[in-house]
Amino acid sequence: MRAVLVMFVIAVPSLMLQGVTADTAQIVALVAFFAGALTFFEYASVYPGLIEFRDAPPFNRIRFIALLLTVWLLSVVVQSSYETSTLTRFVSVLGGAMARSVDLPFSPVRLLQMMLPGDASPEHLSQVRTAAGIAYMISLISLAYFVVILRTLGWPHSIGGFNVWVNLPTFDPTAGGDVVGRLRRDGMFNIVLGFLLPFVIPGLLKAISSSFAMVTLENPHTMIWTVTAWAFLPASLFMRGIAMGRIASMIEEKRRHSEVSEFIPA
Repeated sequence: MRAVLVMFVIAVPSLMLQGVTADTAQIVALVAFFAGALTFFEYASVYPGLIEFRDAPPFNRIRFIALLLTVWLLSVVVQSSYETSTLTRFVSVLGGAMARSVDLPFSPVRLLQMMLPGDASPEHLSQVRTAAGIAYMISLISLAYFVVILRTLGWPHSIGGFNVWVNLPTFDPTAGGDVVGRLRRDGMFNIVLGFLLPFVIPGLLKAISSSFAMVTLENPHTMIWTVTAWAFLPASLFMRGIAMGRIASMIEEKRRHSEVSEFIPA
């Protein structure tokens, strides 16, 4: 079921938008197949691979729902340019309100608009602005919800035992140095990177435009996935950094209890 859901997310824009060519459909099907196969083998395998926190819900579920909502709503925004319905009007108005609330000077949404070429049409600028506002707000809401889950339910205590090897397969606790310090350092690095990425990505795309090909986001699929990655990746890094800091605190607390129990006579 997880594999099918991942394949569905990747196929959503192609299923909703008009004018999808045969080549685009084949590429989307290939990417969806490989993503679904990776998800299936990761969760079916006993040994961990690449996916982190696979046994620590609802970490990945929050990220998946945020990704699904972002891709679906951005597809509806593109749909509104050629198909008028109650849903497309509602999403466009809601996205415009979200964009206005976060479209401040030097904000990530403003920088994403400034990345577009100067001859871009007002309609295209408005569409990218609306998409950026929706994607950015979804990422902030998902991050806030994860923090609430962490504080109120005591994640990951609410799921029972926490296996660091299974949930952090790319983290090597034997690489040297104190595990708690390394977890906190890596967590802080992820948080800082997650904060900077929404500002850095538009600059990188602008540099690519000046050196190679102009990035216009005129293609609906390019616009949807670029804006999704621009908002989703920083939120995922933020969540990962917060989670690693939480795990470091758990290990430190476990050590403190062990030290105290050693001095208590039997």
